[in-house]
Amino acid sequence: MREERDLYNNQLELTGKTYFKGDEIPDGYFPMVVMIAIQNSNGEFLMQKRVESKGGDWGVTGGHPKHGETPEQGIITEVKEELGIDISNQKIIEFERGCDGKDCYIMYYTKMNLDIDKLIIQLDELSEVRWFSIEKLQQMVDTGELNKDQVEFFIKCVEFLKN
Repeated sequence: MREERDLYNNQLELTGKTYFKGDEIPDGYFPMVVMIAIQNSNGEFLMQKRVESKGGDWGVTGGHPKHGETPEQGIITEVKEELGIDISNQKIIEFERGCDGKDCYIMYYTKMNLDIDKLIIQLDELSEVRWFSIEKLQQMVDTGELNKDQVEFFIKCVEFLKN
C-alpha cells in the first residue's frame, strides 16, 4: 500500500491536497517533515543510523506525517515506528518551524532517559542508535561522519533551551 501524505503551503497551512510517497510534488506545495531532539539527563542527544540500503547515515528521529495526522501526531508515530517507544505522554516542545523551499518542517524536543539496549528499533530502517554529546557530534562533522545540518539542528535546540 502506498503511503498518502498531506501537502502544505509555505505558511505551513494544510492545503487539502495530498500526494503519495515517491510522487512528484506540484509547485507551490510542500511535504511536512517532522523531527525530534531527544535529550537525556546527561545532556546527550539520541541519534540513529540508517541501514546501508537507506544511505547508512546518522540522523535524528523524524519523518513525514501520514495523511490526516497533525505534525505532532506524526512525530509520535515516527518515534514509535523507528524506536518502539511511546512519547505521547511526554512533554513535546516545538522549537522551530518553517519552509525551506523544498519542505515545510517542524522541530520538536523532549527530554527522557532511554536504555538504548531496550529500544525496539525498526530493523529495515535503522542499524544503530546511540547517545552523543554536542562536542562529539561536532567532532563527527569535522571527520566527515556527520552532515553539518544535523549538528545545527541540535545547536538550535540547545539555544532554544537556554532561552
